[in-house]
Amino acid sequence: MKKTTQLFAGLLMLTGVLSACSPAGNEGFMRRVETDFRHKQELLSRGDLFGIFDEPMTRQEREAMMFLYAYMPVGDMTDYPGDFYLENVRSALATRREMPWGDIVSDELFRHFVLPVRVNNENLDDSRRVFHDQLAPRVEGLPMYDAILEVNHWCHEKANYQPSDARTSSPLATVRTAHGRCGEESTLLVAALRSVGIPARQVYTPRWAHTDDNHAWVEAWADGRWHFLGACEPEPVLDLGWFNAPASRGMLMHTKVFGYYDGPEEVMKTTANYTEINVISNYAACAPLTVTVTDTAGSPVEGATVEFKLYNYAEFFTVSRKTTDGRGQASLSAGLGDMLVTAVRDGRFGIRKVSFGREPQATVALDHAIGDEFSFPVDIVPPAESANLPEVTAAQRAENDRRFNREDSIRNAYIATFPAQPAVDSFARAIGVKPGQIARFITASRGNHGEIMDFLREASRKGCTGRALQLLATLSEKDLRDTPSAVLADHLYNTDKDADAATVLAPRAANEMLTAYRSFLRREIPAADAAAFRNDPQLLAAWCRDSLTLRPELCTVFTTVSAEGVWRSRVADKPSRKIFFVAAARSLGIPAWIDPVTGNLFYRHAGKDVPVDFESANDRQMETGRLKLRYEPIPRLDDPEYFRHFTLSRFDGQSFALLNYPDFEPWSARFDTPTDLETGYYMLATGSRLADGSVLANVSFLNIGPNRTTETDLPMRDNSEAVRVIGSFNSESKFIDARTGRETSVLLTAGRGYFVVGLVGVGQEPTDHALKDIAAKAAELEQWGRSIILLFPDETAYAKYAASPAASLPQTVTFGIDRDGSVRRQILDAMHLPGNVPLPVFIVGDTFNRVVFESHGYTIGLGDRFLHTIHQL
Repeated sequence: MKKTTQLFAGLLMLTGVLSACSPAGNEGFMRRVETDFRHKQELLSRGDLFGIFDEPMTRQEREAMMFLYAYMPVGDMTDYPGDFYLENVRSALATRREMPWGDIVSDELFRHFVLPVRVNNENLDDSRRVFHDQLAPRVEGLPMYDAILEVNHWCHEKANYQPSDARTSSPLATVRTAHGRCGEESTLLVAALRSVGIPARQVYTPRWAHTDDNHAWVEAWADGRWHFLGACEPEPVLDLGWFNAPASRGMLMHTKVFGYYDGPEEVMKTTANYTEINVISNYAACAPLTVTVTDTAGSPVEGATVEFKLYNYAEFFTVSRKTTDGRGQASLSAGLGDMLVTAVRDGRFGIRKVSFGREPQATVALDHAIGDEFSFPVDIVPPAESANLPEVTAAQRAENDRRFNREDSIRNAYIATFPAQPAVDSFARAIGVKPGQIARFITASRGNHGEIMDFLREASRKGCTGRALQLLATLSEKDLRDTPSAVLADHLYNTDKDADAATVLAPRAANEMLTAYRSFLRREIPAADAAAFRNDPQLLAAWCRDSLTLRPELCTVFTTVSAEGVWRSRVADKPSRKIFFVAAARSLGIPAWIDPVTGNLFYRHAGKDVPVDFESANDRQMETGRLKLRYEPIPRLDDPEYFRHFTLSRFDGQSFALLNYPDFEPWSARFDTPTDLETGYYMLATGSRLADGSVLANVSFLNIGPNRTTETDLPMRDNSEAVRVIGSFNSESKFIDARTGRETSVLLTAGRGYFVVGLVGVGQEPTDHALKDIAAKAAELEQWGRSIILLFPDETAYAKYAASPAASLPQTVTFGIDRDGSVRRQILDAMHLPGNVPLPVFIVGDTFNRVVFESHGYTIGLGDRFLHTIHQL
């Protein structure tokens, strides 16, 4: 009672402070913050989550802390101590006083874009203080614009791009690793900018419209307006990145602003944790579109769920979800291209294509019942390109290139400190294992190698090396890069040595951060309850149902509450409840897991795999049926791939949830024969992506009934007249530059955009003829301006060619050595070519990994064929 009284006394004092110190327009906002804070405290009364407010604070500190606690997700309150946030608040306020731009950054900008600790769904860390100490001297004396560029140069010293899984590493973990995917690089840059008081926000295109995949970058505020930049990809000026052109073809760019935000941008969604704003107008021409949902009689329907869906990776991915108002309407502004819109309410739904910029209004009638089977084609056209590039002088470019290369060398010098093979061999001998048993774990751990080696060293001392290796084998590479040895030890030494590694010993359930939950739960769960749960795991499911309060409205940032946090607060959302069940079950020796394809939760008891249904008091028997997809090959596509050419989604009562089968798994590997599926209503999407980015798609709806096989067609539409995507080639494939002798990649050589890669022989007529054909079109290919990379199998072959080179090849040709044959293997695999395919082999591709042309063996007029393809791009 004393703490509650003190807390509300502090709030009353703060209310007076805010009214006295805030501008008149800010008073209403701060009253809302106080209301939201009090509501949060009422909902989260367990676990002493607000105890930090009993500590002495200045007026500014208390105001900032109240703002953070009013809007942070539940997991951030349960999994990090209040002292952590108070230290961050004090650091942010001190930096605002210290930096020369502190006075020109408004309270609103500071509150939403400097003060918050969280950027994405990363683990939180002490990066603000660490980064500030390194960056403050580097930005001293610089104007704000130049300081942003300088911080990005620093980030490039620390990390560069490397694709990885969807879990976001913390900023400090990214620095230790020295690389990250775009979401991690941009999280790093936002954290670094905020550490020196510069407002920054992460911007996502949830999915590209003209090609597959997505991207994230950063917007930073300087001297009155927002600028954009590619994280860890420093350019001489702001508002410049390799993605200028793709972004001009985007349909949606958004950012999640911490807390309730009332800025000038279009608000897409307001949640208890963030305000999602639409910033597409910063990058591309756009237009608003209003969808009106009606019933079959034409009357507007209030409360319908409307989803705006963008085609990407053969899925119609939901980029915005809205609820219709009293007029049955929901609106969105987007780039000038096509989307699919679905509307669902009370067991009925409607679906149609909409075209932004061509139709300001669209009506979607709920003219289908859930369970109706039908199919229809749909042509999807993305926005046209209209890139706007800022000017860069030759001197600026030269200086930026010089710094870029130096930063690469700094980062590479750090990477060189990671254990090399001799060090791994020596360590293996020291702990009594063969080097091959541990090499992949040490190598993958990169800057976290000390933690992994400490874990293995202690396990060896305790005679648990074999079991420790089993645990490490359950982890992803990212887990190896950022998990402390203490967390791994907690799971190793608190699990029965004979328990199954995958379903009991493994610490991970989904994409949550790994914590030392096992000893905690074994200690906290009463012995009588633990015995009952082991005897009947359904009792654990019942406990989760009855004892945990679901608060999904407070967990909207795609973070999860840790198992310890759920136990302390008794609050979770549905994903966190599943993760808690797995953690509690495994801590008690009960095999449990979340199915990676469907997301369904299971435990194993008495030799049976039992699905968990938190809504039922009894064991649930999952009903299944089978699906077989019939496919008739079209030219150049014998075997469609999941995610690249088709996807399946199951209706979950509100929308269609994607089934996450392995990436690019061939149709023939699963659906050529009947495969088991949970019963229900499904959407099958297929698509052929053309070279201009448009898509020939098809959407089908079907039912999977219990104990029967459903057979349906897998329709892949084709357009033989248009250039289209015919394969996928990794543009980051590496080779040796024949001129410098250094390893490089297709991406680094060609830059962003299209390129030609050729596998060539020496003294062979097909190669000689092909090179002559290319030389004959040298002027036109130089005018195209893109790289042509010609790869020889080894140095000897290149030396032989160099002694008698082809004359008059385009100046855009780069010669390289495919020393280990990796580029060759990737091209042959991408194009489904046999290993003995005759040389030369050529592809035209781009840095979105799309292949639009392929030729092999003896070909007449290769230069003309290149140009015919190029002119259609």
